[in-house]
Amino acid sequence: MKYDLLLKGGTLVDPAQGLHARRDVAFADGKVAALGETIDSAEARQTLDATGRIVSPGLIDLHVHVFYGVSHFGIQPDPTCLARGATTVVDAGSAGADTFPGFRKYVIEVSATRILAQLNISSQGMLTRQIGEFEIPEYADVGKACAMIEEHRDLILGVKVRLTKNSIVSPRSGMLPLQRAREAADAVGLLIMVHPQDAWCDSLDEILTLMRQGDILTHCFHGSRCGILDEGGRVRDSVRAAMERGVIFDVGHGAGSFNWKVAEHALAQGVLPQTISSDLHVYNVNGPVYDLASVVGKFLHLGLSLDETLAKVTSVPAQIIHLEDQLGTLIPGAWGDAVVLELRQGEFQLVDSQGQTRTGKQQLFPVAVVKGGKVYRQG
Repeated sequence: MKYDLLLKGGTLVDPAQGLHARRDVAFADGKVAALGETIDSAEARQTLDATGRIVSPGLIDLHVHVFYGVSHFGIQPDPTCLARGATTVVDAGSAGADTFPGFRKYVIEVSATRILAQLNISSQGMLTRQIGEFEIPEYADVGKACAMIEEHRDLILGVKVRLTKNSIVSPRSGMLPLQRAREAADAVGLLIMVHPQDAWCDSLDEILTLMRQGDILTHCFHGSRCGILDEGGRVRDSVRAAMERGVIFDVGHGAGSFNWKVAEHALAQGVLPQTISSDLHVYNVNGPVYDLASVVGKFLHLGLSLDETLAKVTSVPAQIIHLEDQLGTLIPGAWGDAVVLELRQGEFQLVDSQGQTRTGKQQLFPVAVVKGGKVYRQG
């Protein structure tokens, strides 16, 4: 047999290749082996019928929390991410320098989901709701963070910092965690990812002054203080300037970080997120987030095309994590990750993080997942 697996009869939507057309996709030795208008099933050990469905590269979620059993946010990655189409995920700061080795050994290395990470500038990481990661400001330890990154450069993409008053950042810390995250990231030549809600500053303007090309502002459509809109509902000049210099604006839906009205106002003014992520964790996996495909459906409702939305969870995040030749595409030679999706029509109640609802007319549902050229889940 020439191929291990053949996805046959589906509509391939691969923004990296500019493809939206009927294509068969064949896999061999864990990689994409061939694309074709017709590939004979006799050439494959296993054939999966994708007729009437969408075939996409495996989805990439730039913001999840999967330090299961240690972080209070943590969920098991395989049933919540991989089984639902997100073949590659980035954990956004669940672990810090004191806890990352355990995260690697007991979660990352034993999961079928491909897991990369942002290292929390707090050496503790995100352990409990009762004690925040910066309750003691000295947890923002630049030396420890840099040393841990050097040991695990194959997995760590950058430095994560959460700026929010709600008992997570002590008033004594102020903007210190952000400054320390910047210092650590600069020392090791990596990016920062910033959670900006209700920070100890006057506005998002102050946060963005420390952000540079390639840095990621997640939760870009939250409805709290330090958001992208000013008091009059206009997109801040600092936001447009940050986008122009290459700061990445990421959705990071979460349990409290996606607001319909903010998103609608921003899109009406021509401001779109570069990436769509879920911020999937234990407090939202059963709603309002559910999975990355469900978040993508909300942007279909907001008027983005299927190709636009899928680009924001495939080709664009692959570029951001510098794996665009291996991930986010089904070009021959790429890693063999794919998802078969159904675009169902109907009425779907789409709930944001504040309980506001919109009624969508279509939604994406993963019906089969391929990881490393093998079927991980079907049906």
